Amino acid sequence: MSFGSYIIYFLIVAAIPLWAQFRVKSTYAQYSKVRVRSGQTGAEVARMILDRNGLSNVPVHATKGVLSDHYDPSKKAVFLSEANYHEASIAAAAVAAHEVGHAIQDKEDYAFMRFRSALVPVTMFSSNISWVFLIIGMLATIPSLMLIGIVLMAVGVLFQVITLPVEFDASKRALVQLEDGGFLASTEQPQAKKVLSAAAMTYVAAMAVAVLELLRLLLIFTNMNRN
Repeated sequence: MSFGSYIIYFLIVAAIPLWAQFRVKSTYAQYSKVRVRSGQTGAEVARMILDRNGLSNVPVHATKGVLSDHYDPSKKAVFLSEANYHEASIAAAAVAAHEVGHAIQDKEDYAFMRFRSALVPVTMFSSNISWVFLIIGMLATIPSLMLIGIVLMAVGVLFQVITLPVEFDASKRALVQLEDGGFLASTEQPQAKKVLSAAAMTYVAAMAVAVLELLRLLLIFTNMNRN
């Protein structure tokens, strides 16, 4: 790759996550100001959906941060950012339902979720050590070391790929729960879908960046072998 190609590449890699973050933040900001007609807070929505699905043992906690919402399978608990926990907005309801969607996945032993959870420790190890092999392999021009680094990085890419069906399925479950439980009016459901779709783009962006970086390294490895 020429110097100009590298500049274009890194601009693209930087722009993809920035675009995704801008979209999710702007969409969330818009619908966090739209109050749900039911008047139910994110915490109340989460609690009711959990109870409706036989998960009364799963607690709902408030946690600090913005968009720090998550489900912790090790603690069997739903954590909602303070704004989503206390506010009764379209965004809060959508996000709360999405996190409960992960709890339902956990209960039903959803295959992709189990696979992703199993990959977490492997991904953490491979991501931390892959660059050691990559840098040494490139600087010392040792293709075998670079190949090891690429294989280790590929584990992280696989993790990003597996994350997509987990997140999309949680959002799908969220919309079903919101509709079936009557948490949102018919006019509010498309708005909730926009919030969840925007949030999903952050995972798509992360996967796209990971795949592009892997392809770039494979191209460097191929050129190294040719020389």
